[in-house]
Amino acid sequence: MSVGARHDRIKHVFMFPAFLLVLAVTLFPLIYALVVSFQSIRIVPPLPPRFVGLDNYADILASARFWGSVQVTAVIVFISVAIQYVLGFALALTLHHNVPGASLYRVSFLLPMFLAPVSVALIARMLFHPVLGPVNEMFSLFGLENLPFLTQPAFALATLVTVEVWQWTPFVVLLMLAGLQGLPNEVFEAAQVDNISVWRRFRDITFPMLLPLSVAVIFIRLIEGFKIIDTVFVLTGGGPGTSTETLTLFAYNEGFKKFNIGMTSALSFLFLIVVIVFGTLYLAAAQRMMRRYQ
Repeated sequence: MSVGARHDRIKHVFMFPAFLLVLAVTLFPLIYALVVSFQSIRIVPPLPPRFVGLDNYADILASARFWGSVQVTAVIVFISVAIQYVLGFALALTLHHNVPGASLYRVSFLLPMFLAPVSVALIARMLFHPVLGPVNEMFSLFGLENLPFLTQPAFALATLVTVEVWQWTPFVVLLMLAGLQGLPNEVFEAAQVDNISVWRRFRDITFPMLLPLSVAVIFIRLIEGFKIIDTVFVLTGGGPGTSTETLTLFAYNEGFKKFNIGMTSALSFLFLIVVIVFGTLYLAAAQRMMRRYQ
């Protein structure tokens, strides 16, 4: 046996225990939660586990509150991510062309991303307070009425979208700017020599070359957006009523307020299935789009 092969075997011997530990830490909670999802378990009042099969899943799928939370989550995620991508791409293009003060703008644009979502939601709750908030105070200066930002469903959803866009657009700016800086300058110099307009350069060169990166950025933001809970919990608490209750907040309410552990585990796996199905469809559609530009 060669020295290299012996060293590889020794390396694998030391890596194997760590691999088993990581596998156990990852798989055990997942398998345990799956088993619990087929049981009826309540902490308060304490009841012994009882196997109920698919009843938890059937109850969730028959719940109007569940489908309402799905709709709320979809509205917040799709609208906010679309605005984040368009606005982030535009800002990245602007910063890429070295506008005056670009270095200062790059730092200031990235600051919201480094703030904790809870702190952002607390600040937003003060800003958009229906009576004492600075935003409504500004409207009052122009003789306008106070807007019910947090007490009317449509305004509450719009406020959540606004907060998400403000905090996570810098993520899109950062990645798209990195992508722009990695593009070959020769292509754009040749386009300028041929007197190709700015719009055509973007449509035919910049956007197709950054399409794989755009697909990845949007996918990351969509998956992260589906897990939104802290901003909603602090800003609206899912209200008014359940008009802004997202899937993760619905699961939190079932698990930590109603102590219905079996139902919460089933809801978590349904959420996982929804994300997997959506991710598969999104990536398939993205691959077809990228083939069109090849």
